[in-house]
Amino acid sequence: MNLEGVHLLLTYQCLWECDHCFVWSSPSSEGVMTLEKIRGLLPEIKKLGTVKWICIEGGEPFLYYPIMVKTVKWAAKVGFKTEIVTNAYWANALEDALEWLRPIAEAGITDILISSDPYHREKMITKEAKIGVKAAEKMNVKVNLSAVDTPLNLTKYPSEVNGAKVYKTEVMYRGRAATKLLEGAPRKPWTEFIKCPYEDLASPKRVHLDPLGYVHLCQGISMGNAWERPFSEIVQSYDPVSHQIIGPLLDGGPVALVRKFNLPHEETYADACHLCYIARLALRARFPKCLTPGQMYGEMPQS
Repeated sequence: MNLEGVHLLLTYQCLWECDHCFVWSSPSSEGVMTLEKIRGLLPEIKKLGTVKWICIEGGEPFLYYPIMVKTVKWAAKVGFKTEIVTNAYWANALEDALEWLRPIAEAGITDILISSDPYHREKMITKEAKIGVKAAEKMNVKVNLSAVDTPLNLTKYPSEVNGAKVYKTEVMYRGRAATKLLEGAPRKPWTEFIKCPYEDLASPKRVHLDPLGYVHLCQGISMGNAWERPFSEIVQSYDPVSHQIIGPLLDGGPVALVRKFNLPHEETYADACHLCYIARLALRARFPKCLTPGQMYGEMPQS
């Protein structure tokens, strides 16, 4: 595995419960990465010798602001490029937004990616996103926007906002989207989904690491726990063919996963993610170590 990027899910918690969120973030979500864990993790990532980027996301990483700033500072000092993904809830006014960004800029942030689409406060480009872009540019921090289109791709997004590029992506029908956004979504025969369209599962260039320590090849498909075993060892020992879920996916995508385990299925699905996610839900009891944690499958904490 020639890993180039590690995405740190600083927290599963978020201010909102967006319908398209494939990690099921919400105000009640639990799990926050600690400074102790981050301090031990960064040398493990550096040990691989191939990683260039550390991306800090969530949930909403600005909810744990001091931890986020320290992570940027430590990662930059080690030699990594750094990116933060945020919904810019903190950008209520330009002067305020500059105060939020100044410590991050001084810590050595490389990029900021702001999420803004109709799932965030039901606006295509939120007021906060526009202010966040202006503030980042004033701080000489590279900034872009990420927008998830509506299921029927009817939203007309601008190509840029105040000079920041808008990268539009399609809905992936996994996580909360697999329960909230299916109504009216176009479907295709299940036999068409013979490969994963988004991740290079044979030789991943990136992985996600969550606050519980799980290293995800795709959200909800774990290759090990970095709090239980050194991260570098997990990555270096990765064998995609022998992985209980990745192996079948490499053989023939979600279709092969369904056929290998003889899973019940519908005749049509919204996309490959949809079929894969439903298949994984059915397999969780059989493979609890690699189809985890429950947060990725909608298991919310009980009060």
